[in-house]
Amino acid sequence: QVELVESGGDSVQAGGSLRLSCTVSRHTYDRYSLAWFRQVPGKEERERIACVESDGKTEYRDSVKGRFTVSRDNAKNTLFLEMNSLKPEDTAMYYCASDALCWILSNKYNFWGQGTQVTVSS
Repeated sequence: QVELVESGGDSVQAGGSLRLSCTVSRHTYDRYSLAWFRQVPGKEERERIACVESDGKTEYRDSVKGRFTVSRDNAKNTLFLEMNSLKPEDTAMYYCASDALCWILSNKYNFWGQGTQVTVSS
């Protein structure tokens, strides 16, 4: 069974930085994408903020372009999200997700982690 485990969430001040990690184990696909989603308390929707495909191609949500960087280390089966210039509106639960391609919608992803909380104070 595919397992995704996030880590690195924390409370930081606005303008600060964090690095999230997601370790992947027992993946059943030969090639797969890895994405970061976030969900704000009180909202049902999880929004995709970044994704990296198996060939390294990346996609970003406009609101994080230039501030966040997604990367993957295939040898270590780990996904990363480097977050800089954090803003209070970045406060959310951050989830790692995986599927064959970098789908935009969360309901397209078959595999999810449990999430890690990021809180940015002003």
